[in-house]
Amino acid sequence: MTPHARCTWVKQATNQIVMNCADIDIITASYAPEGDEEIHATGFNYQNEDEKVTLSFPSTLQKGTGTLKIDFVGELNDKMKGFYRSKYTTPSGETRYAAVTQFEATDARRAFPCWDEPAIKATFDISLVVPKDRVALSNMNVIDRKPYPDDENLVEVKFAQTPIMSTYLVAFVVGEYDFVETRSLDGVLVRVYTPVSKAEQGKFALEVAAKTLPFYKDYFSVPYPLPKIDLIAIADFAAGAMENWGLVTYRETALLIDPKNSCSSSRQWVALVVGHELAHQWFGNLVTMEWWTHLWLNEGFASWIEYLCVDHCFPEYDIWTQFVSADYTRAQELDALDNSHPIEVSVGHPSEVDEIFDAISYSKGASVIRMLHDYIGDEDFRKGMNLYLTKFQQKNAATEDLWESLEKASGKPIAAVMNTWTKQMGFPLIYVEAEQQEEDKVLKLVQKKFCASGPYTGEDCSLWMIPISICTSDDPTCAKMQVLMDKSELTVVLKDVKPDQWVKLNLGTVGFYRTKYSHDMLESLMPAIKDLTLPPVDRLGLQNDLFSLARAGIISTVEVLKVMEAFVNEPNYTVWSDLSCNLGILSTLLSHTDFYEEIQVFVKDVFSPIGERLGWDPKPGEGHLDALLRGLVLGKLGKAGHKATLEEARRRFKDHVEGKHILSADLRSPVYVTVLKHGDSTTLDTMLKLHKQADMQEEKNRIERVLGAISQPELIQKVLTFALSEEVRPQDTVSVIGGVAGGSKQGRKAAWKFVKDNWEELYNRYQGGFLISRLIKLSVDGFANDKMAAEVKAFFESHPAPSAERTVQQCCENILLNAAWLKRDAESIHQYLLQRKASPAMEFIFGVA
Repeated sequence: MTPHARCTWVKQATNQIVMNCADIDIITASYAPEGDEEIHATGFNYQNEDEKVTLSFPSTLQKGTGTLKIDFVGELNDKMKGFYRSKYTTPSGETRYAAVTQFEATDARRAFPCWDEPAIKATFDISLVVPKDRVALSNMNVIDRKPYPDDENLVEVKFAQTPIMSTYLVAFVVGEYDFVETRSLDGVLVRVYTPVSKAEQGKFALEVAAKTLPFYKDYFSVPYPLPKIDLIAIADFAAGAMENWGLVTYRETALLIDPKNSCSSSRQWVALVVGHELAHQWFGNLVTMEWWTHLWLNEGFASWIEYLCVDHCFPEYDIWTQFVSADYTRAQELDALDNSHPIEVSVGHPSEVDEIFDAISYSKGASVIRMLHDYIGDEDFRKGMNLYLTKFQQKNAATEDLWESLEKASGKPIAAVMNTWTKQMGFPLIYVEAEQQEEDKVLKLVQKKFCASGPYTGEDCSLWMIPISICTSDDPTCAKMQVLMDKSELTVVLKDVKPDQWVKLNLGTVGFYRTKYSHDMLESLMPAIKDLTLPPVDRLGLQNDLFSLARAGIISTVEVLKVMEAFVNEPNYTVWSDLSCNLGILSTLLSHTDFYEEIQVFVKDVFSPIGERLGWDPKPGEGHLDALLRGLVLGKLGKAGHKATLEEARRRFKDHVEGKHILSADLRSPVYVTVLKHGDSTTLDTMLKLHKQADMQEEKNRIERVLGAISQPELIQKVLTFALSEEVRPQDTVSVIGGVAGGSKQGRKAAWKFVKDNWEELYNRYQGGFLISRLIKLSVDGFANDKMAAEVKAFFESHPAPSAERTVQQCCENILLNAAWLKRDAESIHQYLLQRKASPAMEFIFGVA
């Protein structure tokens, strides 16, 4: 039972108080006007559907301030939201529970009755009564800790008063933890809390956090407003992390790094997530969005600046090129669908809030902020940010408020430009044609909405205000011309550009649009891919645009396969990563045909030269990106059944299992996936044994994600059953099922059947959170016939999942698009692959229709 007092201000006389409240039983409630008698509430009426309670009082509460006191009982639930319990195992193997919170978006009301909306801010004085051998943490520092009078095993821990803040950022944690600590240059006490006996694994995140706080203080010219910040690893945690003010919670895999057993991609992931959550301490916590419609401001901004921060801490990561592959192209893929949504989306019921934590809010949000930052320039952008944070600190703001501050700082028409990107869904495709006129090149640009289903034929012509940059072979890294395209057609004259010089739009792949070049313009760019004169991020953007155009039926897929072969000299990890991703999509599509093996031959041909150059073992002087590239290439070759790679993977796996020679962390995923893909029941049993023995959650996750590569039907069932077992943490079940669906054609069918058969359990486990959307997407996205789209639609009509409604629509649309793509291009792809096989020398033919 928790007494709960809150200083309240009655604005107009009433005999009722309505608050948010969910899964809570109120015992008593009373209101005491300042300096007057306490009035006890006589009725509690719960509106469960709306997650509200109405307290009725026998007499009128008069205008003025007073204290509302509530005694209530709630439950420590197992839903990974509200105030919940998180299961962990002690070093001696005993199962115990920690009590932790996750309130965003609308779950503070599960921990205490409150006004649970971002714009209703208050200060919080928090005290926790806890077992004396447990760690108790909250947003602020501890100011008092004393024995609890009624029980000598308990202590009462009192925390300092918080600044004025929103309910969704309140947090408390009670459990067993060790920590490492340091002070940042600007004097903030930083601690990373880890599971007991794993404090070592908190050091990397601690280093990143200690560098990040001064970086943001300097960037915004606003100091971090609290005396301390804690970062803590939580065993059962639905999201990647949560930015609670002063007490940031993380999945273990997003915070803990073991110098010996963590791979390079995990380090990078931890650095990005720490950068993201700490950015929120200013952008989101100090200044909060007015309402969930503006969620994108929080998430898009933090998803952009996390890269700026990691680039500052680890310049060797080449992180901005990775942004294009991880966020920009991912957002474009989703935003080309008819079932996308604008960045700013009106939100009513809590289930609608959960639905917008998606790639549009995060990745498209981050991409348009990156474009805006480029358009304004860093200096004016920082000035505008400072204006915004200073003006609205401890208050709430809307998208328009940010535009106004940036407009003031830069003198550019920010609101007019940005409204075209945030208030309408989708993005443009720019058609470009060039004509030589004596010494000049004249470009004709036409913008149309880019649609995943092919050329846009709609009535209403969406228009965007597009900052366009153009470079030439004269200097591929510098814009020869910058122009704001604010109408549907535009002609630009590039002075002194010779006939043999190529021209490229969207320097640095910063503008959020795709480009369709004329045949000649594209042809002239091909040698620049092959001889690497085009910078990596531009090579990546060009290839990704072409792949999307083929997927949409605007060009033929065969043309893209020819371009992919031009990447034979490619050294850059991120370019390969994007290429690999696109070939993966194509492989999945062609698993529905009888020539799946032919595309595997193509994959082996494209990846084996780089595989041979890299070899298996790191060479002196190699860095972070080489390690990522080696893992990517070996995994790709291994899965495709490249003979030498498969043999070496099996040999190294055997040594690893026998303890003769432990695999380096960077090689584990590629080796595991290779031996499983071509393995049997013994291989699977060995992997499950490794999983059981793994002490680190990162290693468990690594294994869970690849188990789906196994191809025999009875073993696929075994993996699916394992996904729901006690061995797998609830938030990780989704990636096991997703791995099966993405692993093979048989896996796809089995995973979908498994989801349908176990729907009740899965839905109860994840309802309302974004994990249910992820589960649905991973299970059905790879199908490619109209019948399956109808089946998926029908299933979710009879088994509704309100917070995943849009995801279901997007998945059905994707299945229909896959079916159309297959119908349109399968035969010509098959012919091309056969013809390649017939001519033994790999020919590089550049001709793009």
